Amino acid sequence: MSGLRLQFLGSGDAFGSGGRFQACILVTSAEGSLLIECGASSLVALKKASIDPNAIDAVVISHFHGDHFGGVPFLILDGQFAKRDRPLVVAGPPGVEGRVRAAFDALFPGSAATPRAFGPSYVDLEGGAVAAVGPARVTAIPVRHTPGTDAHGLRVELGGHVIGYSGDTAWTDALIEIAEGTDAFICECYTMSRQIPMHLDAKAIVANRRSLNTQRLVLTHLGREMLTAGHFAGATIAHDGLVVTIE
Repeated sequence: MSGLRLQFLGSGDAFGSGGRFQACILVTSAEGSLLIECGASSLVALKKASIDPNAIDAVVISHFHGDHFGGVPFLILDGQFAKRDRPLVVAGPPGVEGRVRAAFDALFPGSAATPRAFGPSYVDLEGGAVAAVGPARVTAIPVRHTPGTDAHGLRVELGGHVIGYSGDTAWTDALIEIAEGTDAFICECYTMSRQIPMHLDAKAIVANRRSLNTQRLVLTHLGREMLTAGHFAGATIAHDGLVVTIE
């Protein structure tokens, strides 16, 4: 078992509240590294943190909203121009390759078909099945979010540790399964108490906290209301640049 390092490159919502970057979490161990989410601002966040994007082995996407996967075309193009040769894996809900290619065609017409030495290769994450994604094993579990986005929470096994991630979702008992026995559970917390359809608020998390069996709860995907919360009992509130080390 090796140590695990979680670096929150983006902890904000889709709209840059508080000047924060969109969802992007770098998970690193001796076995390799991956991004959980790659929002549209993620390449900028990586370079601001002086992280070489070409050292990342894989990207795992929870659902098809731009603030969660919109940065993938930029990451791939950056690798192309940097002459990357390290293989890259992109995993997400079924049809992830088609969604990324469609984003390419919208943003950089004609670029999706360009051959690249590093791939990428794509992995469809079928609900409830364990899949090999670069150095990690990933299980996707369906959650409750906007129809058409095919939203899943994730369990990521790397370096002998397990990280849970809610993705975007309203409360669902699937979160209990995602968090079960994890070293850390990263959970969206968009608002304090105001209910936004298909999202989680602090009030709902507090009401269900005892059912989340995790060593550490980290709240992310923070909207304007949550940015004023200086403390949250029993949880860590993420910020861009937060590092969590798991031994």
